[in-house]
Amino acid sequence: MKHLFAVALLVCTTAVFAEVKVETIEYKSGDAVCEGYLAYDPAQAGTKPGVLIIHDWMGNGPFSKKKAEDLAALGYVAFAGDIYGKGVRPKDAGEASKQAGKFKGDRALLRARVNAALDAFKATNKVNADHIAVMGFCFGGTTALELGRSGAAIKGIVSFHGGLTNPTPADAKNIVCKTLILHGSDDPFVKPEEVAAFKKEMEDAKVPYQFVGYPGAVHGFTNPAAGSDNSKGAAYNEAADKASWTAMKEFFAEVLK
Repeated sequence: MKHLFAVALLVCTTAVFAEVKVETIEYKSGDAVCEGYLAYDPAQAGTKPGVLIIHDWMGNGPFSKKKAEDLAALGYVAFAGDIYGKGVRPKDAGEASKQAGKFKGDRALLRARVNAALDAFKATNKVNADHIAVMGFCFGGTTALELGRSGAAIKGIVSFHGGLTNPTPADAKNIVCKTLILHGSDDPFVKPEEVAAFKKEMEDAKVPYQFVGYPGAVHGFTNPAAGSDNSKGAAYNEAADKASWTAMKEFFAEVLK
């Protein structure tokens, strides 16, 4: 399936710190205008391996953009894609649930939006198009997996506390890369039966994957904005955050070498 996209003129270029620059880039998915965020080290010559980042249910904001900057500091070209569309940024959990539900309920639309982000990333000409991995947080983890299930030619998938449901389990056979699932073992929103169904789906399709559970961690364990109260179902966990980031770095070092 072809995905319509167009990379717009550079909106802004600013220094984040000495070795990383960022650009806000507009592109299209069908008729929808989306707004991505590119981070890279301008001192690096030529194209470099890249990571496409998919935001959580609050949209492409400070959290996902900071992750792009952190990955650029590691030497990757990073692009925080926009699934919701330009200007669509939930103000609270109610709005976020509505937006995330819209796309989770229409996987064809979700796949179109994430593939458009991938195409826009490649069109920047800063990334090695043959060496791109995808990662996502919560809603973004679900979306990263959908990119793989769509058959995209990517080198790796990482999901941080992402939803694992899949209305078309047979589509796992379309995943062409290794997959890393970083999961809060006490996450009340991703039920044990959902985890079991996901593992079966991957194993039936013979997709190489690693599933890492962090004891004591619930949903949203990488995001300090989630607070510290596990009883709410989502909470930051510093130990799990650091451990999962290390696991991600090791994974990317392997699949993007």
